[in-house]
Amino acid sequence: MKELGKVGVIYGGVSAEREVSLMSGAGVHQALLSQGVDAHLFDTQQQSLAELAQAQFDRVFITLHGRFGEDGTIQGALELLGIPYTGSGPMASALAMDKVMTKRIWLQQGLPTPEFAVLKTTADLDGLAQRLALPFIMKPAHEGSTVGFSRLDDSSQIAPAFQLAARFDSSVLAERFIQGRELTVPVLGSGDATKALPVIEIVAPGGNYDFENKYYSDETQYFCPAELSPELTQHIQALAREAYLAVGCEGWGRVDFMLDAQNQPWLLEVNTSPGMTSHSLVPMAAKAVGMSYEALCLHIAQSASLKLKAVARTE
Repeated sequence: MKELGKVGVIYGGVSAEREVSLMSGAGVHQALLSQGVDAHLFDTQQQSLAELAQAQFDRVFITLHGRFGEDGTIQGALELLGIPYTGSGPMASALAMDKVMTKRIWLQQGLPTPEFAVLKTTADLDGLAQRLALPFIMKPAHEGSTVGFSRLDDSSQIAPAFQLAARFDSSVLAERFIQGRELTVPVLGSGDATKALPVIEIVAPGGNYDFENKYYSDETQYFCPAELSPELTQHIQALAREAYLAVGCEGWGRVDFMLDAQNQPWLLEVNTSPGMTSHSLVPMAAKAVGMSYEALCLHIAQSASLKLKAVARTE
């Protein structure tokens, strides 16, 4: 795969999801090497942007998760450096990382997402249980991997849950809890070529798909494709594609849902740099359609591009 040139696998970083990113990057790096790609790991915690510019990568595969990697920051830097990269551009990455802005876009587009409230201070907690009705969930507005996440079944849990989420973010999202089945839909492509992969159902121990159950537990069950009617499957895949494109996503991503007892799907969030670990969901869905982990990594690497049009500079 010499036509890809020298490929940097950007991983690690400084976010709360560094540990997961290290696993994702190591997996992608090994997969690309196995396909004959000249791939090199680059940890943005240990190496600077100046070193990134000096590395002379022909393209980079972004496996950073969370802030400064999935939020448009590194994407903007790569645009300035003129280095093609995988995934969404700066604006879509920033919007998708902001769960509140994502929900506002979906609502404007008429897409279904649970009722929510944005919390900045403890004063915003007054009357919250009446506004949303228990149970509801609380999480940082700009984190992923269930970092700072809580499910609240009693009003006595509100203040501690807010304090936990506020440790990670100045903006906290409270969202109506949807009782039902947890689903996710990986998506590949851009524009008219965007394609939703098979729907995956996640069944975690005790219904708690937390950090441990997401990345380390062997007790979490995954059903891919999910046991749904063909009509409902197609509806959820179409909704995932629409939600992905509404935010402006490109390259690849993953859209998370809850499916209620009436088979109504509710959009939760879109991930623009999903995990690529041994427990990750995008490789699982790709495998269901006959694409190996190595082939998936190669496909994503080949899709690397610059997203912003060059601006002519005048002296």
